[in-house]
Amino acid sequence: MNIDSTTSQLVLAIDTSTDMLACAVAELVPGQAGADVRVLATGDHQCRRQANVELVSTCQDTLARAGRSMDDVDAVLVGRGPGSFTGVRIGIATAKGLACGLERPLFGTSTLDAVAWGVWRSGVRGLVGVVGDAMRREVYPALYQVGEAGPERLFDVESVSKVPAAVSAWAGRADHDQIMLAGDGLKKYRVQFEAAGFSRFADEDAWNPTGEGLLRALAVERVAAHVGSGDATAPAQSGDPALVLPVYTRLSDAEENEAKRLGLKEPATVATTGCDDALADRHLQLRPMNVNDVAAVAALEGEVFAPSNHTPWSARLFSDDLAEPGHIWWVAHDEGQIVGYAGAVMAGGDAQVSNVAVAEGRRREGIAGRLLARVTYDAQMLGAATSSLEVDADNAAAQRLYAQLGYREVGRRPNYYGKGHDALIMEAQLPLVTPSRHDTPDPHASVRPWPIVAAPRSDEEAAAIAGAGPLILAIESSCDETAMAIIDGAGQIVANVVATQIDFHARFGGVVPEIASRKHTEAVVGVYEETMAQAGAHFGVDTLVPADLAAVGVTQGPGLVGALVVGIAFAKGLAAGSDLPLIGVDHLEGHLFANLFETPDLRPPFVASLVSGGHTMLVHVRDWGDYEVLGQTIDDAVGEAFDKVAKALGLGYPGGPVISKLAAKGNKKAIHFPRAMMHSGDYSFSLSGLKTSVITYINNENKAGRPINLPDLAASFEAAVIDVQVAKAVDAVRQTGAKDFCVGGGVAANPQLREAYKRRFGHMGVRVTVPPLSACTDNAAMIALVAKRKFDRGELSDLHMDADPNMSL
Repeated sequence: MNIDSTTSQLVLAIDTSTDMLACAVAELVPGQAGADVRVLATGDHQCRRQANVELVSTCQDTLARAGRSMDDVDAVLVGRGPGSFTGVRIGIATAKGLACGLERPLFGTSTLDAVAWGVWRSGVRGLVGVVGDAMRREVYPALYQVGEAGPERLFDVESVSKVPAAVSAWAGRADHDQIMLAGDGLKKYRVQFEAAGFSRFADEDAWNPTGEGLLRALAVERVAAHVGSGDATAPAQSGDPALVLPVYTRLSDAEENEAKRLGLKEPATVATTGCDDALADRHLQLRPMNVNDVAAVAALEGEVFAPSNHTPWSARLFSDDLAEPGHIWWVAHDEGQIVGYAGAVMAGGDAQVSNVAVAEGRRREGIAGRLLARVTYDAQMLGAATSSLEVDADNAAAQRLYAQLGYREVGRRPNYYGKGHDALIMEAQLPLVTPSRHDTPDPHASVRPWPIVAAPRSDEEAAAIAGAGPLILAIESSCDETAMAIIDGAGQIVANVVATQIDFHARFGGVVPEIASRKHTEAVVGVYEETMAQAGAHFGVDTLVPADLAAVGVTQGPGLVGALVVGIAFAKGLAAGSDLPLIGVDHLEGHLFANLFETPDLRPPFVASLVSGGHTMLVHVRDWGDYEVLGQTIDDAVGEAFDKVAKALGLGYPGGPVISKLAAKGNKKAIHFPRAMMHSGDYSFSLSGLKTSVITYINNENKAGRPINLPDLAASFEAAVIDVQVAKAVDAVRQTGAKDFCVGGGVAANPQLREAYKRRFGHMGVRVTVPPLSACTDNAAMIALVAKRKFDRGELSDLHMDADPNMSL
């Protein structure tokens, strides 16, 4: 669909980046100067912290007042921010769901631009400064020259700034007295601007983004970018919902703190064990470069570029460059050995690649592409829209690699690498076109050009799909996996896709909520497309389409609120766009149902132990949907304790698998650790004391200069956990008289725990069910099982449903 085509187009525009929920329905009518915006109805209103509740219904109401329906929409438009992190993601995830459900293009535009167009609409002309609220005493400053034709940006990319710095920068301009100020940041910081001499303020009605402002910004951007003529150089305007991402202006707090830590001359870690990455099976890992890497990187630089015309950098050059702001470096390492590196420097909205190299014996493994993806991803978080690099005109292999990532030749520098050795200048739009992998949520992850057009189906194929119904799509995004699955009417899982974020969180020793939410927003469309394609293959066609589905199920809670809202917003948009019912699912109930994959004839009543990174509880399942929580942890969960002990040992994240592997080689009686609350007479658990005891032991051994026997420590710690879990489970089974016992959650994958349950209950004549390993960790297949049961019973949710991070059974 082309906005500047010869026929008018109906566009639904939304934005939830601020406290204003902006919504409008308009016709974009082609004209000589682009597209004329004819607003049919608006639904703009103040909506503080209720965007996920009100957005979809606002869209439906606004369409109804315009005399139109979802089926009439030709394209969806969303404000990409900058603004409230959660708010931006709710808007974008909802818009992505709408676009996927409608099978229509999705476009994105800057929320700041929308505000500037609102100021233009109010009649203001001249210099306009938009001050967006960035929270944390920061603002998004954006300066425009507003003429009769509309606002013109006087900046390259959106940025974030401390309030005093923003005030000072504009106050230092010779024409500062001509700046008309607007933006929601003035609600908090108007006094600071007035104290600096600013006296011109737009009407407060023009301080917030509007649906009309979004539409006018889109109309101008589409004409300027010539996207309608086939130029795919602007990802946010390509129409592919996978490529519409928030406007990023900074890294997350965790990433910024990590950058500071890595910049220290002495690492802020204590070497306690001598354990290397091999113990955690963490071969070929990527992480930001730090000052302790420069010698190895410089040595590799010398090896790689010795036979070339490139002058190798010294360790001093790497060290100096690493310390510069806006300079980004990543390394690839395998068991502690640096095997590749890449770096870039921010130059306005462009990430200029400084260098990329891979060790001779490790080429053709995709390392260079992954490094460039990480470097440019960080640059995108800092506001970069493009990336450029230079490559020797004689280096055909490198040129092929860069071309695969999306780089295209835009110029040439004669004799750049010496006489007769020209440099090609190549440029790419961000994000790069990195290879699609189901275990990494790459932002580009669209399977094919959008909108997807399904191949024609034979009568037999159509009948097979219809006969397998009702087909339900389930979505899971409670923590650090973006997962979707499709279940058929017989309860068979016909598609199951999981995109994990572990690689992104591992370097922090645990899940970072801000990163998790960001990654869900980036991965959700690619996972959706792959799930629909996988289900299509099951039925012998290329892909399913929304019309093949009967309902959309989604995890409502518990979990990380920022992660949950992305999955829910997408699900609600998809359901509204395709006119499907919505089903909210309890994540914990999903873990209970996962046991059906192992024991299909499992029927209540039974006792279940739920053990994961966030939960440790014993549940009496009296019937499906009828649950009595007998007891739960009063502090740390089992998975959390494993992660914290692993972190103290320097074993990385997640901690469960590596501790389990070490424990299998150790003596569980070597070290006595406490069995907290083992004889408390109830079903409560406490892991905090055990965790503290293990860490105290580690510290004492370090101080004494004694080496730690890792297998013995892991086995002893694990035994302390298992003894309490099994003892309380046995008491619960005896009390309830249950003949079945089940396990759920990520820690259910622990082989020693699984075996301990089977051994103990085997002597009691109690059947033990543990889910397949693939169904222990978070996945959408288990959510699909619950969604199907609720669908069959008519237990549906409405489109006002919101995330419930503390949801209980």
